[in-house]
Amino acid sequence: MTLKALSPEERSDALEKAARARARRALAKEQLRSGELSIARLIKSAQTDEAIARMRVSELIEAVPGIGPVRAAAIMAEIGIAPSRRLRGLGIHQSRSLIDFMEDKYSV
Repeated sequence: MTLKALSPEERSDALEKAARARARRALAKEQLRSGELSIARLIKSAQTDEAIARMRVSELIEAVPGIGPVRAAAIMAEIGIAPSRRLRGLGIHQSRSLIDFMEDKYSV
């Protein structure tokens, strides 16, 4: 399956949209790090914000101070979340388990 060739204008628009999405995710992670935003609110915002919905769960967990890739992978394994899962793909029980775990262990 080949992708449709984009015109220079379409390509430019797509690049701008991708840059805005990356900036939105970076801002959300920074707000999580600084304590301005809770994990529960960030996960809830994924329902309406496409950029946040496409964030990987591992990125979200790693944004918490003191958690790196290894600890994030262990947390996801303990909760039962696949390493490739994005926020949009979390089920109700997975979301609740992640929020409860992070609030209990890391007071986020």
